Formats: sequence, structure tokens, C-alpha cells
Amino acid sequence: MTVRVVIVDDQALVRAGFRMVLDSQPDLTVVGEAIDGADALRVLDRVEADVVVMDVRMPTMDGVEATRRICADRPGDRPRVLVLTTFDTEDDAFAALQAGASGFLLKNVPPEELLAAIRVVAEGDSVVAPSITRRLLDRFAGQFGPGPAADPRLAQLTEREREVLLLVAQGLSNAEIAARVHVAEATVKTHVGRILAKLRLRDRVQAVVLAYESGLVTPGS
Repeated sequence: MTVRVVIVDDQALVRAGFRMVLDSQPDLTVVGEAIDGADALRVLDRVEADVVVMDVRMPTMDGVEATRRICADRPGDRPRVLVLTTFDTEDDAFAALQAGASGFLLKNVPPEELLAAIRVVAEGDSVVAPSITRRLLDRFAGQFGPGPAADPRLAQLTEREREVLLLVAQGLSNAEIAARVHVAEATVKTHVGRILAKLRLRDRVQAVVLAYESGLVTPGS
């Protein structure tokens, strides 16, 4: 399957660079470009896309608002949004995750990591870089309010599913979780799928946010 990608960035050179890298891959194709969030919404009305590679800081409409509208106005799992950020825009990246983004990368990520992330997101998973995610969530946990409230949906989870959710929230991959709890990686993938279904979550990123919001994981734990 060819993954259809829309690139959203207000810098023409950045878009051109991304297009060159993506179009060099047989399984990826750029179907559209946009100069800001508002333009991205117009482009997505004209083309079918699987993944939107979204910049954060842009004029007219930023990447966070565009992500929120894409995820709210287009029910289902397409397109999915992969947000790009830099160290000095951690607050925007965190807001984008809450808005429904399936992950984020730093703008200076090596090309091979960007390509891998697009493929992962297109397959329905999310890109959660453990070190960046923990730093973001630890730093901005105060945005959740005066104190975490237990989410009643967590009561649906089995003891094993709750354990897996905790490890997902700590940024571990399926392979790392499998090694930690001594089960096959395929079993972990099944657990993650059941967790997302029971909690009515779109992907692992939303599971991480829920774990922090509900107090299952606390900053620094």
C-alpha cells in the first residue's frame, strides 16, 4: 500500500526537502502541500491522505489548531497527524497530542527516522519518543488541573492490561514491554489493542495522556 502524505509547513525549502525525501520511497507519495493550518484544511478537502506531516508554528492557523480540526472534523482514523516540533516549542507539541496528533518528532530528526515514523503512524500506531514524551508530560502535568481524577474507564481493564498501560505511559515500546512482563511481543500488541478499545482511545499517545490525566502515572514516576 502506498502511504499518501500531505506536508504542512510555511517554509517552501522545508516542504521541498521533505517532498524529495518522501518521494524517493516506493511506498510513500506526497499528494499535497500546505503553507499553514488553514491551507491544510483546504488541501484535505481536495485530496485523500493517510498522514499529515504538520509543522507547529505557522501564520494564520498554527499546527495545534489545525490538528484539532482535522481530528474532530474527519471521523475515523484517516488522516493521522504527525507533528514536528523543536525543543523550544514543547508546549505546542503537548497541546497537539491533546488535540489528537498521533505523535511528534523534532525537526532535526534524521530522514530515516522521519520515514519510519510516517509508516508507523500510517499503520495505525503512534510515535512516542520516550525521552521527549516523559519530559513533556512531566513539565506540563500541571495543565491537567488541581489534581488528577480517576477515569471510570480504567475499571474495565484487567490487572495485566493495567500493567501494560502503565508501561506504555512510561514510553516503552511493545518489544520492551514484552521483555519486562515476559510475554511475546504479539501478546503485548493484543493487550494494547484491547486497552485502546476499552478506553475508546485512538492510539498510544492518547493512552499516555489518559494515564497522566487519571493519575495512573505521575510526573517523575
